[in-house]
Amino acid sequence: MSESLYDEFGNYIGPDLDDEDDSESEESDKQEDSDKDEDSDDDGDRPQSTTYEGQSSTALQTYREEDHRIVLHEDKQYYPDAEEVFGDAEVLVMEEDAQAIETPLVAPVKVKAFSSLEKETVKTTYSNEFLASLMDYPSMVRNVCVIGNLHAGKTVFLDLLIESTHVNKWKDQQKDSTKRMMAVDLERRYTDTRADEQARKVSIKSTPVSLVLPSSRGKSYVMNVLDCPGHVNFSDESTAAMQVSDGVILMVDVVEGVMMHTENLVKAALLAKLPLLLVVNKVDRLIIELKLPPQDAYFKLLHTIEEVNRLVEVHTPLGDKFKRLSPELGNVLFASAQHGWCFSLESFSLLYAQRQHGINPAELAKRLWGDVYYSPGTRTFKSKVPYEGAHRSFVQFILEPIYKIYAQVLGEEVQVLTKTLRGLGLRVSREDLHLNPRPLLKLVLSQFVGRSASSFVDLVSRFIPSPLETAEAKVTALYTENVDSKVGKAMLACDPAGPLMINIVKLYSSSDGTSFSAFGRVYSGSVSSGQRVKVLGESYSPDDDEDMVVRTVESVGISQGRYKVDVNRIVAGNWVMLDGVDGSITKSATITDASEDLLESDRVGIFQPISKRFGTSAVVKLAVEPLNPSELPKMLEGLRKISKSYPLVTTKVEESGEHVILCTGELAADCILHDLRKMYSEIEVKVADPVACFSETVVETSSVQCFAETPNQKNKLTMIAEPLDVGLAKDIESGVVNLNWAKKDVAEFFQNKYQWDVLAARSVWAFGPDSTGPNVLIDDTLPSEVNKKALHSIKHSIVQGTIYIYC
Repeated sequence: MSESLYDEFGNYIGPDLDDEDDSESEESDKQEDSDKDEDSDDDGDRPQSTTYEGQSSTALQTYREEDHRIVLHEDKQYYPDAEEVFGDAEVLVMEEDAQAIETPLVAPVKVKAFSSLEKETVKTTYSNEFLASLMDYPSMVRNVCVIGNLHAGKTVFLDLLIESTHVNKWKDQQKDSTKRMMAVDLERRYTDTRADEQARKVSIKSTPVSLVLPSSRGKSYVMNVLDCPGHVNFSDESTAAMQVSDGVILMVDVVEGVMMHTENLVKAALLAKLPLLLVVNKVDRLIIELKLPPQDAYFKLLHTIEEVNRLVEVHTPLGDKFKRLSPELGNVLFASAQHGWCFSLESFSLLYAQRQHGINPAELAKRLWGDVYYSPGTRTFKSKVPYEGAHRSFVQFILEPIYKIYAQVLGEEVQVLTKTLRGLGLRVSREDLHLNPRPLLKLVLSQFVGRSASSFVDLVSRFIPSPLETAEAKVTALYTENVDSKVGKAMLACDPAGPLMINIVKLYSSSDGTSFSAFGRVYSGSVSSGQRVKVLGESYSPDDDEDMVVRTVESVGISQGRYKVDVNRIVAGNWVMLDGVDGSITKSATITDASEDLLESDRVGIFQPISKRFGTSAVVKLAVEPLNPSELPKMLEGLRKISKSYPLVTTKVEESGEHVILCTGELAADCILHDLRKMYSEIEVKVADPVACFSETVVETSSVQCFAETPNQKNKLTMIAEPLDVGLAKDIESGVVNLNWAKKDVAEFFQNKYQWDVLAARSVWAFGPDSTGPNVLIDDTLPSEVNKKALHSIKHSIVQGTIYIYC
């Protein structure tokens, strides 16, 4: 080692040797690589250590030291840390479950279903094609609604009709004897489609069904039937049903008799000028519960019928003829829906005609009611008692046979019952003979009486007119424009080739609550899937088409309760379910053709809004707000759907900012809140205590005149308030006077009945807040004081402003 290259401490102080060192290092590296290759050829199984590019010798040394250090078993790391694998991602280690083990990590798709619907179309005794083709003939169609008090048996009675159209009877769908007995005994309540209706056993919504049913002569009719709720809180559903119906079936529980709500329904039907028919239901209760003898049961039936006749007579409008209800006239049915039987006097007479030739059922039926007795000696019917202890013909020929069958089924052994049934020609299987009394009664009596559906069809087809016959009365009462126009004449003729006119009266929610189907009646023309239509709202007028939208009909269907039959088209005279047109409809609407030619050539009006025909008011007020304020938009959307779903319910925002629901009672409020929380919004809401709505009134004439001026002080509007004449508010609310009359007729009414002067009688502008509201707006100005032409130009604005004040 040269001393000039190193200092006294042995440090190198000579020239720079980097290049030489690098070359020497490269040569040494190549030598090492070649040695390693040779070693790998010699022994390929021996592990090799490799120094990668960019890796220093220090790192290699550290790696080798870590590779050879002693690591305890519990400290040994088999897998890399999460930070090493995922880089900059934040990694959390959870030592406890954040959710229950039953909760899946990936939540399944949530399917909402608030209705009990059939999974597939039910097989019926007729084809859907036959139903659709029969609807093309309005003379073979009958549109009726079934009304009555709560628990009068309307829904179960509809079950009786619906089951008769099903190929597979509900009891035959169960093979197990226990389930079969339950199926016979169970009330299916087929038209109660909502889950809460089934749970409460109370109808909440009216449900339409269209059935093809034969008469006793074998002639088939399309029976469009609406099952209406019986609770007083849902009377608005019955009002909407009456607007599309041509007749009413009144159902009365024979034990309860006529109730207060029954009277209200009868009054509404008579004001709508609809034919009224009576079904006296639950006759079995006289036998099983009250245990009345046949003679007393007759008097109870007679009392119930006379009570209904008294109501009809009292509430028949002036000028209309009182139409008496009586079994011998054929417009009364007797039924026990729970035990599966229903008959008229004529249909029961057919049972005797089948066993005794030469009997005329129609003539016999006339002698089976009232103080009529049968004389065995002369084989004739007499109005006087032929012998002591003789019973009336209704008791002898109808009630006593029914009583005997009840006694046999409930009291005799199987062997005796079998012999009796065989003698009557009834077939009941040996297995069914061991059923419990209630299902066995249903099986036996439904066979004995028979023809239940035919009895109903005979009643409806005879006394309720077809859409062709009622078109003139319906259109005149509901259409707001001139019926002498092209559209009006087409509706009066129920013309399927005329312009399309549909009156929408109800919106039905889908099973998941996301959309609505519009239900209404076709008055003229035909509607088909894919057709473009114009939806005219309740505030539409030919002079102001703001409340009008164009929509495309997505589907046209026939409601069957728990399922819908899609068809290509529906013609005039029938009910229809439309999808895709509900967006702009609030309560009711009018649907017409989308062609511009129709509106330009004719003044197309709307049908009277359903809100103007309600006989009750929403007087219970609920204030609601979301529990989480950020969910307010969801609640507002839910309130909008609530207003669509319930005809009489209104939702609004008070001046204080609170959201208010106006409904008819406690049960209605409970159903509304259920729908708001579960079906439409899926949020939790806070509800204030319900309060009753109070309306202010006027007790004396205003002491000062109230006025308002425009900013330029050139226009001034002055108003005063004074009480109405006694009885006038009642006349307006009951429809005795109507502003749709000619102006001359309105003036004569006020002059003759309330002694108004000519000027006041001819100056009535509006009733408020609606056409039957107990407020009257009168133009009390003189032509010499104001410019009448200028005043009438702002009449609409003044009327709308006063209506807002009334509300």
